[in-house]
Amino acid sequence: MSAFRRIVARARIYTGSVAKVVAVIGASSNRQKFGNRAVRAFLQQGFTVIPINPHETEVEGLKAYASVLDVPGPVDMASLYVPPEIGEQVIGEIARKGIGEVWLNPGAESDELIARARALQIQPIVACSIVAIGENPYAI
Repeated sequence: MSAFRRIVARARIYTGSVAKVVAVIGASSNRQKFGNRAVRAFLQQGFTVIPINPHETEVEGLKAYASVLDVPGPVDMASLYVPPEIGEQVIGEIARKGIGEVWLNPGAESDELIARARALQIQPIVACSIVAIGENPYAI
């Protein structure tokens, strides 16, 4: 089994095979950015995607929200595509929304953010969420 397939198999333990509602924090309308690639990847895999970015109104035809607290209804997981200092600012909102799982993608993680997530009873997963759902982030 290739390293890529091992990562995907291990990550599916976290994401399961059931479609979930995912907030992509740092979603972007710029298709070259990973915050946009994640939106497209999750959509392709059957997830309900909620773009989160205070500077966007729409991403890939989906209404964007400034904060997870603005999203009507429950959100199952969050995937962060923001620098750690922004993640540290929004992790409290993620906890208040009741989101129990947060993916810290490459460049979004820090020891402080991981510790804060755990302190708030949020499961931090330090890995690429695009790879975890079986997509190649460079082919989207």
